Amino acid sequence: MSIFISTLRGIMKKEKFHIEYVFDKVSKRSLWNHLTTPPGLSSWFADDVDIQGETYIFSWNKVREKAKVIYLKPDVCVRYQWATDDDSVYFEFRLHTIELTGGVALEITDFAEPSEKMDAISLWDTQVDELKRTLGV
Repeated sequence: MSIFISTLRGIMKKEKFHIEYVFDKVSKRSLWNHLTTPPGLSSWFADDVDIQGETYIFSWNKVREKAKVIYLKPDVCVRYQWATDDDSVYFEFRLHTIELTGGVALEITDFAEPSEKMDAISLWDTQVDELKRTLGV
C-alpha cells in the first residue's frame, strides 16, 4: 500500500498557492517570533516543535514531521521545506507592513494537489485563526 501511495505522490503535481491575512495592532516582531521559534510555532501551528541542528521537528499527537529552513530573511520571510517533499515544494511565511493602515500582512505560500487545494486553504484559515487568538487579536 505505501509503495502505491508513494508512486501516486510522484505522479501528482502540487500547485503553488498564496493566501494573505491581515493583522491589525500586532507588532511585526511578535508575529515573526510566532513563525520562527519553537515556542511560537507550538502555540498555533503544531503541538510541539523542536530544533535539532538545522532541522525543525513538528509534532501533532504522535505524528512527527521534519522540515528545514531553506530561506531566511529576518523579520521578512522564512521558507520551510518538509523532508518528504521534493526540492520545488515548500511553505513560506512572508511579512510586510500595510502602509495605509500600519497593519502587518502575513502572506503564506504553500503547495497542494489541485483536488486538495481548498482543504489546504481551509486548514491555513483555521491555523491562522489560532495564531490570531494566541496573539490576542
